[in-house]
Amino acid sequence: MNALMANGVSAVPVAAPPGHWIGAGGSMILESDKQTGAARKHYIGMVTLLDVLSHIAVNHGDLTAGQPGEFERKMQVPVSSIIGHCLESLSLWTLNSNTSILDCMEVLSKGIHRTLVPVESNMENVAGVELVESASSYRMLTQMDLLKFLKAHEPELKGIMGWRVSELGAVSEILFAVTDQTKVIDSIKCMNMASLNAVPIVEATNDIDEDRSQLINGKDRKLVGTFSSSDLRVCPISQLESFLHLKTVDFIDKLSQTPLHNACNMRNSTKELITCRPESPLQEVLDKVIDNRVHRVWVVDERGLLAGLVSLTDIIHAIRAWMLSEPA
Repeated sequence: MNALMANGVSAVPVAAPPGHWIGAGGSMILESDKQTGAARKHYIGMVTLLDVLSHIAVNHGDLTAGQPGEFERKMQVPVSSIIGHCLESLSLWTLNSNTSILDCMEVLSKGIHRTLVPVESNMENVAGVELVESASSYRMLTQMDLLKFLKAHEPELKGIMGWRVSELGAVSEILFAVTDQTKVIDSIKCMNMASLNAVPIVEATNDIDEDRSQLINGKDRKLVGTFSSSDLRVCPISQLESFLHLKTVDFIDKLSQTPLHNACNMRNSTKELITCRPESPLQEVLDKVIDNRVHRVWVVDERGLLAGLVSLTDIIHAIRAWMLSEPA
């Protein structure tokens, strides 16, 4: 957690001594000595903030059942024990440095958010996704990195940038949400069960039968904020346990008052909603994603009611489909 917070990232690769572990998804990704070729590290998986959230959520009821110190014990477990708590970290991927941007887009348009890229590979130059790799060092490539690259080459994409996101099929209408009365721990449990990195926060209704501890259909509900696993990056570990039983909106407000929140120049997601309309052009949505460093833009109607979302995956998929349809 401290490493994630210090570097302002939401995931880190986990390295172990070679020959002792099976890599996530059966992968064999090694870091080797540049001179001798001897293996120095074996990357066994990726740990994300969602893995941490999932780990916190497991059997959390025990924390309120008179077991002092349980939370502290959870935060002291070896990081290897939480790899795979969320679906994405069950696999570890590399992309060869010779992979084309189009092939890279294919990988990152299928729900893979990040991949390792060898700087100097010892393997044959094979384009595409690899589960076996050996190199002296690696870089991480994320969906956001790819979109920043595409943004830098925007003139070459002018044929699609004016299209409405709804016309491109980039709007997902499946919306799992929590209400503004939902507690942090319940939001975390919901995200864990559905493997979601973020959920929209919507206004609660007066319906006494509405279960505020479960995910609800957010379609046509009033959007009031976003709760994301990335919020944990600015949450002091010493205060995290005490924050778990706050309402999620109150938790976000408290985080906005922390020194780290200000140092990272993060937004208060209940006061600065990043939204678009179904008729918004792709260029506007791409600008909002990059300028605000968010991984999704909520789609709302003229009344501010949720109509859908546009994710980084959706944007990459739409641009790639357009590129493939264009004559060479």
